[in-house]
Amino acid sequence: MSNINQLLVQAQTAHDTADWSSLIEYLQQLILGTDSEDPEIVKNQKYLLALTLSILEIGDFQQRWEITKVLTRLGSIAIPPLIEILEDEDAEEELRWYAARTLGEFQHPEAIAPLVELLKTDEDEELKAIAATAIGQMGTVAIAALSELLLDEDTRLLAVRSLSCIPQTETITPLLSVVQDSQATIRTAAIEALSSFHDERVPPILLNALDDIAATVRRAAVLGLGFRPDLREALDLVTRLQPKLYDFNLDVCCAAAVSLSRMRSDDATKHLFDLLISLHTPLPLQLETIRALVWVGTPSSLKYLQTAFSQSTSETLWQEIVTVLGRVQKPQTTQAAEILLQILQSQHPATEIANVKSAIALSLGQLGEIQAIEPLISLLADPNASVRLHAIAALKNLDGEVAHQQLLQLANDVSLLADLQQGIAIALAEW
Repeated sequence: MSNINQLLVQAQTAHDTADWSSLIEYLQQLILGTDSEDPEIVKNQKYLLALTLSILEIGDFQQRWEITKVLTRLGSIAIPPLIEILEDEDAEEELRWYAARTLGEFQHPEAIAPLVELLKTDEDEELKAIAATAIGQMGTVAIAALSELLLDEDTRLLAVRSLSCIPQTETITPLLSVVQDSQATIRTAAIEALSSFHDERVPPILLNALDDIAATVRRAAVLGLGFRPDLREALDLVTRLQPKLYDFNLDVCCAAAVSLSRMRSDDATKHLFDLLISLHTPLPLQLETIRALVWVGTPSSLKYLQTAFSQSTSETLWQEIVTVLGRVQKPQTTQAAEILLQILQSQHPATEIANVKSAIALSLGQLGEIQAIEPLISLLADPNASVRLHAIAALKNLDGEVAHQQLLQLANDVSLLADLQQGIAIALAEW
């Protein structure tokens, strides 16, 4: 008996005894682990389909998840029974969910019409969303059908979301047809989808949407333009985005901070700094602006953070600034480390706060600049246990071998203050 025939017998036995886990395993070996063109597989294809569908119909969630991979490998023979399940309104909801999801994976024209019909007629919003995603998975073959769905107000949003799943330029034209739709959710979805294309038709749409009445649309446009720093000069994007830092909607303001950081220009950085130090800027936006300045990652943006730290009176902002400085990438790590060391050695009120000192230690460890070793060792004398532990962790992260040798040398120095001697002893014990 061949291996395939043996597996077929085992699969039938597992089916007859309702041993679903074993049946899945045998089907996976038969369909995923063998040549689909093998004469024995071809001859038994309908039988294998019946066994596979039995799992789909009565299995639990995980078993159904596993068997869909087998179904897609069986090929287009599985499409008609899946359509039948999809169209059966009396079928279990989860079963129809799996049928819709699996049909999308075939990327076959035959599967489009029933999925589109479901979008038009079914009342189950979750099932319709899955069908929309499934159509989107089909790629260019589904664009014509989705373009027709844009004409119907009831299916327009789902059609836009489906089109957004298809990263092909052919979707641009149908998406452009709804950027002025009366529903803000549809305009938002269309702008978000169009933002992924570097196509000359898109930037004018995004610029126009900056002044949309709906905040969600403005936010989508702001973020979309943020992905086009290549057009910074041609479209004067810094000037166009700057007013959105002061939008009526906080989400739009935060999106503007992110997008301006992507422009990587001195003008954009200055606008972010002005926003950060303004007394009228709400705390969440200040925090977003701090992160944006770090993302810029230029010497001027880090200098602005240092200035903002010295001018601020907020412990939350102090902590955020020293935390994000630890995320700076080369070649600016040396500058970031120097800023943190200057803060640590200053008389700034923040240096009296344990949480801030701990965050400075952590950031110094992340930056990997060797000049931080001695200042971190000094923190071992801090009265706060958390600060000492963060300093030890930073020393290990920075250069464990060099730091360890320095600590061993200092351990024998009797001229050190008792607090530092004790901190060094604890650090060596932790090593």
